[in-house]
Amino acid sequence: MEKFDESFFQEIEHRPKQSTIEAENIPLIDLSPVLTSDPSNTSSSITNLVAEIGDACKNWGFFQVINHGVPSTCLENIERASREFFLQPTEEKRKVSRDEDNPTGFYDTEHTKNVRDWKEVFDFVVENPTILPASHEPHDMELKELTNQWPNFSTNFREACEEYARGIEKLSYKLLELIALSLGLSSKRLNSYFKDQTSFMRLNYYPLCPIRHLALGVGRHKDSPALTVLAQDDVGGLEVKRKTDGEWIQVKPTPDAYIVNVGDIIQVWSNDRYESVEHRVVASSKKERFSIPFFFSPSHYVMVEPLEELINEESPAKYKAYNWGKFKTTRNLSNFKKLNVENIQIYHFRIGDL
Repeated sequence: MEKFDESFFQEIEHRPKQSTIEAENIPLIDLSPVLTSDPSNTSSSITNLVAEIGDACKNWGFFQVINHGVPSTCLENIERASREFFLQPTEEKRKVSRDEDNPTGFYDTEHTKNVRDWKEVFDFVVENPTILPASHEPHDMELKELTNQWPNFSTNFREACEEYARGIEKLSYKLLELIALSLGLSSKRLNSYFKDQTSFMRLNYYPLCPIRHLALGVGRHKDSPALTVLAQDDVGGLEVKRKTDGEWIQVKPTPDAYIVNVGDIIQVWSNDRYESVEHRVVASSKKERFSIPFFFSPSHYVMVEPLEELINEESPAKYKAYNWGKFKTTRNLSNFKKLNVENIQIYHFRIGDL
């Protein structure tokens, strides 16, 4: 019997079940009203769209969008580039390996919740360069620039990645404005936090997994940024923890739709009106899988805390302010080494025993 690296093995209670529950009634939201007018427009179609977004954020923590305005050619180009890259020999991919100093580029030993994921990734930042704290130490004020590493195997790879990122960034701002309106805020209320954004894009590759009963493509987790906008291929594998009963349910791919999930930052900004959703990726022994998440993240100097408009005597602030750059830098550490403690989470900033 072939021996496998036990660093991939999930604890028994977190291993995938052999049968899956397919999600029903996941919100599928048509964004066409905001393609032709500003989200702050008070037309009935925009008002209805804002209400749909609010319901989805509150009841599910994630939703799918169609008629989103991202050209299909952008997605086709980056999907082709992603496949070409991951099918290169490992030594070729490792020429652009990421490390603790520069977390952009290729990586194939990432950990989630201190268990190794069955996947390979290629990360790049949207603002090139991106500014982040040099260390996670609270009193170290030094900053560093992250610059993208691009492989040499293809002349179209960088172009495809950058073109796609621009399209998804535009969509993300539309979504951010709709979410702001759904919270009773002005449409542009959150935009300034992204002036010097730290957003990044990830190309995911999930190879065939002969131990899919023991391992996960990505272990259970919540996303720490504001929003995640995900493109997945037709293989599927994304599972979301249903709020009503805690069951893991599979999100079946919808053609030409993006999956959007609320991240931890929006949970804190909304003072828990909207919750970040726990999710994971099951591996497949039959078909390799590709996906492309965009992690929409604010500037490194942003202090994340409940918005003043959303707190009052009846609903006091549930979180202490935390610095996003330091939070992100601390989180990045656990991607490279197995920690003896749980990585930093937003509940570490909760106020009192609420």
